[in-house]
Amino acid sequence: MGQIINGKEVALKVKEDIKNFVSSRKEEKLKIPKIASILVGNDGGSIYYMNSQEKVATSLGVGFLKVTLPEESTDDEVISEIHKLNKDENIQGIILQLPLPKNLNEKKIIKEISIYKDIDCLTFESQGKLYMGEPGFLPCTPNSVVTLIKSLNLDITGKNVVVLGRSNIVGKPVAQLLLNENATVTICHSKTQNLKEVCKKADILVVAIGKPKFIDESYVNENAIVIDVGTSSFEGKITGDVDFDKVIDKCKFLTPVPGGVGALTTTLLIKNACEALKEDEY
Repeated sequence: MGQIINGKEVALKVKEDIKNFVSSRKEEKLKIPKIASILVGNDGGSIYYMNSQEKVATSLGVGFLKVTLPEESTDDEVISEIHKLNKDENIQGIILQLPLPKNLNEKKIIKEISIYKDIDCLTFESQGKLYMGEPGFLPCTPNSVVTLIKSLNLDITGKNVVVLGRSNIVGKPVAQLLLNENATVTICHSKTQNLKEVCKKADILVVAIGKPKFIDESYVNENAIVIDVGTSSFEGKITGDVDFDKVIDKCKFLTPVPGGVGALTTTLLIKNACEALKEDEY
């Protein structure tokens, strides 16, 4: 039977670092990090995510500002709020809850976020730095994937990694982060031929396709590390893209859902805000 990679345990170590950072700044009467999260409309998933961000941030002593705008807001109205936050010296990180209402131009709005406060790595500039290997904020979900793999004290160099999914949010950036670790990366998607055979050869399989329980034991080998990024509602429960009960008996390591990648993602987002404060003062 394979071993579970516990995202909550890994997150605890990062949270301790953040707590110590904030505590030391308070003792020295220095500015503490503060995050602003923008929600346009009333998307249920975004509201849940924003509340989760606030809960984790405040538990670590990090400031959190909710900016809520009506669904009928215009591009200019949302951009105006972003500009205010860009200029606010007490705000180190800006999060824009996605997806935006369909009447808004997502790309136009995102590019107005200051690159110095883009802790979610949404802007073209932040993504460009990622793909050019330049220093900058790392996108939190892909960074969570790599951090969990590294928590196994595994040398990723030369490993055969298969990323199942090619989204701009997870698939492509996680592939780039793993390339930066000198892995050999294959990106698969809905048009990939012989998908099972490709996945079965992977030393590390990262699954991010949004199809609950899509991956069963026939996709993995007994030495595989399987990272499940999926979060779908299935039969009233949050479920990953991997059929956990079938795959855990076949692979070497597997992340659960919930309690895996998602358990670390928000913590890394807050860590980015701490890094932004350090850079701002440098």
